[in-house]
Amino acid sequence: MVLDLVAIGTAITLGPLHNSAFILLLSSRRGVRLGLAFLLSWLANLIAVIAVVVLLTGGQPPARHSAPSTAATDAKLAIGLVLVLYSAYRHRRPPRPHSPPRWTARIDDISSVTAAGLAWVFQPWALVGAGAATAVDADVSTAAAWLALIGYCLLATLSLIAMELYAVWAPEVANARLNALRTWLEQHQEQLIVTLSLLLGLWLTARSIAELVA
Repeated sequence: MVLDLVAIGTAITLGPLHNSAFILLLSSRRGVRLGLAFLLSWLANLIAVIAVVVLLTGGQPPARHSAPSTAATDAKLAIGLVLVLYSAYRHRRPPRPHSPPRWTARIDDISSVTAAGLAWVFQPWALVGAGAATAVDADVSTAAAWLALIGYCLLATLSLIAMELYAVWAPEVANARLNALRTWLEQHQEQLIVTLSLLLGLWLTARSIAELVA
């Protein structure tokens, strides 16, 4: 479980779409406040999904090869295969001109509530679903399981936390460097999406097949 959560959390935190959106928020007139609203909403979503899973399982992992265990593994396998197919689709798709989202034109006027809502929009739901399916195996009676779940949520939010703190501690330098990072992310967006989707998809597919046949 721990290795899967680390792989999923890393893929989430490296995603170019939400990181680009977050940098745009930080560069706005009330950047730190909007960034904090986005960050807290993002983290709350991850925690809420894990909390629902723990409530449904009662904090105890289902028996191996039982119906709930097999269903969770099948879900991870399906997500893994979808990610592999999606990476192939994005790789073969003709290049498209990049244009900023419409909401960026009103970036200085959006509220903290809107910024929090954007976190839900940009959440990579397939990866969050993979994390939820993995959390089914968590035994919350042990400290190790709690640390793994908390670490997953923080790892999936790590890039946002780092950029928010950077903007607070060194706003002028952070603004220039983070905007340079956003430019780089936008220029390499397709490559990053294809690579992350392919690597995580292969990982989830291989791990799920191994669990099903073991």
